Amino acid sequence: MLQELSIQNFAIISSLSVSFQQGMTVLTGETGAGKSIIIDAVGLLVGGRGSVDFIREGANKCIIEGQFLLPKQTECLDLLEKLEIDTSDQMLVIHRSIDKNGKNVCRVNNSLVNIGTLKQIGVYLIDIHGQHEHQELLNPESHLNLLDTYGTLKLASLKKEYQDVYVKYVESHKKVSHLKNNEQAFAQRLDMLHYQCEEIEAAELQVGEEAALVEERHRLLNFQKIADALGKSYAALQEGELSGIDRIGVAMNEMLDIESLDLEFKAISELLQTSYYQLMEASSQISGSLENMEMDQERLEDIEGRLDLLRQLKRKYGHTEEDILAYYEKITEELAVVQSDESHLDELEQECQLLFAQAKELARKLSDKRQEVARELEKELMKQLQELYMEKTVIQVQLKAQPDKLTDSGFDKVEFFISTNLGESLKPLAKIVSGGELSRIMLGMKTIFSKKQGVTSIIFDEVDTGVSGRVAQGIANKIYRISKNSQVLCITHLPQVAAMADTQYYIAKQVEKNRTITQVSQLTKEERIQELSRMLAGEQITHLTQEHAEELLQLADAEKKKEEA
Repeated sequence: MLQELSIQNFAIISSLSVSFQQGMTVLTGETGAGKSIIIDAVGLLVGGRGSVDFIREGANKCIIEGQFLLPKQTECLDLLEKLEIDTSDQMLVIHRSIDKNGKNVCRVNNSLVNIGTLKQIGVYLIDIHGQHEHQELLNPESHLNLLDTYGTLKLASLKKEYQDVYVKYVESHKKVSHLKNNEQAFAQRLDMLHYQCEEIEAAELQVGEEAALVEERHRLLNFQKIADALGKSYAALQEGELSGIDRIGVAMNEMLDIESLDLEFKAISELLQTSYYQLMEASSQISGSLENMEMDQERLEDIEGRLDLLRQLKRKYGHTEEDILAYYEKITEELAVVQSDESHLDELEQECQLLFAQAKELARKLSDKRQEVARELEKELMKQLQELYMEKTVIQVQLKAQPDKLTDSGFDKVEFFISTNLGESLKPLAKIVSGGELSRIMLGMKTIFSKKQGVTSIIFDEVDTGVSGRVAQGIANKIYRISKNSQVLCITHLPQVAAMADTQYYIAKQVEKNRTITQVSQLTKEERIQELSRMLAGEQITHLTQEHAEELLQLADAEKKKEEA
């Protein structure tokens, strides 16, 4: 139930705060005063589409806040608990603001939520019924949802069981279709994966191989330079009557003779000894290298061929040996999956057929149950229409089964048929009803649904359009009955509807400092008589009109007592 509503800088509303009570509340006033703007603001609180166009001229942002009594539905409480929204005080305070940049900020009990979440919560708080819902009734595509909404208790578990199987069937069917429709592409992909795997496997790659081959190739390409350097080095160290090493040996021996005479000489001696033996080792290694030196042209060609292969693999599969081997692992796994899918196509087709049969059987059961629910809805709706002076009306909810066309709702196509006059055949509702008849049919459905859905607040935005006289009184009585199960907020231009209200607010538009503003005031009994007189007669209000207005209130009070008896 909506208890408090605060609006700032929204359309022509500068600042407005309204308290609402349980029961039936009507909003009346001249056309264009801002009644529907208030309903638009409430709609934003429960996840309606926002726009910067809502911001009042000259303001930076609009702010809407509403305080609701916590709904008692288990689903709503579970949702709030899942969202970790504190509900310890049994209240929900919803805040929504829109700034000039289009930024939306939504909070529920100070917890930030997105608009999608706000919509989920709003479903349990308010049901706004306006001209959109009339259009919904005119659209046969929406009739199945209306039937299922009415029969929620009887249909919900079976429908969920069907949808679980249907989802599995759709996934299986997509997989089979994908395999069949892309059979040629799969074959080509399979061939390519086989080729790539074999090419990489045949290369027998090793991490670091390329660097080692480049180094070896560099040595082979510089064979002569290396041989010359080694030969000259060896000659300098070992060749001649007194080679380089011999000369160092002489120096070493001479210093050995005097090293005991001075520590400095001993250090020099040790340095010469170290150098001598190191040069001997170097000479030995140079000699060994010279003996092993051999220009292997065939090996050079092999290296060039191997490096060329590595370059080709890198161009195709990755920049390094590691990248190529990682790609190999990836395509090996893909190859296994593709081969598995190809080999299991028959199994997948059998599974798909089995799931279709299961879904079809559940859809048949769902259709049978819908037939029962349809008969119940027909009876209850015709009862409601009788109270709205459509006594001769016959409603029929027709189900057309399409067993080979499964959807997420089953295989039923539902459409409401109606005959509004005795002796006339049933025809599609969307093609023959007038605006007034449409209003009454939808109101009858809302009466039924309000008992079943348990929505805490229902808003009727000029649902009485196109009716007058005793039908207007019938609509007024019907809206009042709905208010016994849910809080009702109603915008109306009908005095009969306004008279039935428990609370009446008057919406007025005024100009202050060259700016238009909307004001809301709760009417006293005397003010209600004056407002009802205006609604009855327009500008020329006479004493007789006022008496008629007062009589309307008296008749409304009598009707309420009759309802409560």
